[in-house]
Amino acid sequence: MRRIGLAVALALSLTLAPLAGEAQQTVQVPRIGFLRSGPPPPAFVEGFQQGLRELGYVEGQNITIEHRFADRGTAQLDELCSELLRLKVNVILASATPAAVAAKNLTRTVPIVFAGVLDPVDSGIVSSLARPGGNITGTSFMSIDLATKRVELLKEIVPRLSRVAVLGNPAHPSYSSQIRAIEAGARTLGIQVEVISVRTPNEFGAAFRTARKAQVLIQLDEVLFTSHRNSLVELAAANRLPVVYGFREHVEAGGLMSYGPSLREMYRRAAVYVDKILKGAKPADLPVEQPTKFELVINLKTAKALGLTIPQTLLLRADQVIE
Repeated sequence: MRRIGLAVALALSLTLAPLAGEAQQTVQVPRIGFLRSGPPPPAFVEGFQQGLRELGYVEGQNITIEHRFADRGTAQLDELCSELLRLKVNVILASATPAAVAAKNLTRTVPIVFAGVLDPVDSGIVSSLARPGGNITGTSFMSIDLATKRVELLKEIVPRLSRVAVLGNPAHPSYSSQIRAIEAGARTLGIQVEVISVRTPNEFGAAFRTARKAQVLIQLDEVLFTSHRNSLVELAAANRLPVVYGFREHVEAGGLMSYGPSLREMYRRAAVYVDKILKGAKPADLPVEQPTKFELVINLKTAKALGLTIPQTLLLRADQVIE
């Protein structure tokens, strides 16, 4: 009887072994779709990859990232997002507002994590920050709340400031609310605001020629002006126009000053959302995260080229001074 039992056990083990091997071979590696309008600064992708590594993910081993960057506007965003959906990605990482809007419009089932969105409530992406609802959540920065602060910083550099030009993209979902916030903040400081609309990089040159009538410039739009930051910085230098930006990437490229959150950190934090969703969490149950720290970065070399003296009090408050 013992010999028969042993023979049966061996037969079962030989039969089940191939099945176990087949089961191991069918384990699916999670696939993430990285969607954005325009090429992202390297820091954005690096921040997301860093966040994944900290959580134990290694691209090409236990996770796959499909990068899709549109360079022909919203229509191409829809096309690329549809392509990601056909690839059956587990999660879509929507970089900035246009990508988040496109992804939300195209799927109600595939989880979406957005990163670096200006104002997801104002843009209609989520119903509220605490309870985003649906299949979408992520990291956001309230640029509207920062608008007045940037005007105040410019006033410190140019004490006699009386006129500010604002470069904005009317196609951006938060355009109107941002302009209203800047106008309200400038009004309290006795500063006039001139709004200059820009929809494509081809309009940058004409916009800067118009902006020269003002004393300084503030730029809005986390995609158009970030993807083409080098062109903006060069035009600012050529027109000798002080510009305050929302992100440090512009100052590192030669811009004068920036005040805002670290987008690299926001993309790193987006990886935490992806991890939670892959482990079973629902986007609707994950509150939208906002930054708690804002960076002031100043480029002294650029200030000198513009003939500006940065007050010592401002330099002492800066998180980084580039010399």
